[in-house]
Amino acid sequence: MRTYTALVALSALSAAALCTTAQAGELYTKLGVPGVMLGYSQPLGPLFGVRADYATIGTRKDKRTEDGITYDGTLKANRTALLADWFPFAGTFRFTTGITANQYKLDLLATGAGGSLTIGNNTYTTTAQDNFRVQVKFPTSTPYVGFGWGHGSGSGLRFSFDIGAKIGKATVNYSLSGPLANQVSQADIDAELAELRDGVGKVKAIPQITFGLGYSF
Repeated sequence: MRTYTALVALSALSAAALCTTAQAGELYTKLGVPGVMLGYSQPLGPLFGVRADYATIGTRKDKRTEDGITYDGTLKANRTALLADWFPFAGTFRFTTGITANQYKLDLLATGAGGSLTIGNNTYTTTAQDNFRVQVKFPTSTPYVGFGWGHGSGSGLRFSFDIGAKIGKATVNYSLSGPLANQVSQADIDAELAELRDGVGKVKAIPQITFGLGYSF
C-alpha cells in the first residue's frame, strides 16, 4: 500500500513538473495597494497557474490624533503571498485565491512630556516618563480572494491588473508606563480602547488594487 501511494505521489509530481517545464515562467513587478510588489508566476497550462510575490510600503512614521489623543504613529506593512490562478476562459481573465503572511502593524505612542492626556472620560496630568502605547495589528496569516487579468500562458512583455482583498480582522492592544500607569482607571482604559476598536472593527479586509508589468522568458 505504501509503495502504491509513493508511486501515485511520484506520478503527480512528475506530471506537475512536465506542466511547469512546458510553460515559461514570468517575473513581474506591481504598484498600488499594498505598495511595491515583486513576484514570480508559473503557468500550469491554459487554465491554471501559481504565483508567489512580496509587497511592501516599508515603514512610515507620522503624527495622528485619535479620539482627542495625539500619537506618534509608526506603520509597518509587508506581506508575502502564495496564490493560485484559475483562467476559466483560457484567456487572460482569472480568479485568484491563496494565503498571505502579513506584517501589518500600527504602533501609536502618546507621551506625557509634562502635559496632560485625556483617556476615556478623564484628563490626567502627566510627566515626561509617562507613555500610553496602542498597537493595532492585522493577523499574521490570512486568506486572499480576488480576480484580475494577466499571468497566463505566453511569452514576452505582459501587463496585469488585480482587484482583491486579504480577509481578516485587526486587534487592538495597549500598554501604560510611568507614574500614569498607577493613575488611570481601568474603566477609562476600556472606554478609550472601545472607541479605537469600534473604528478598527469595521475593517475586516485589506484591499489589493495593483497594476503590473512582467516579462516571460
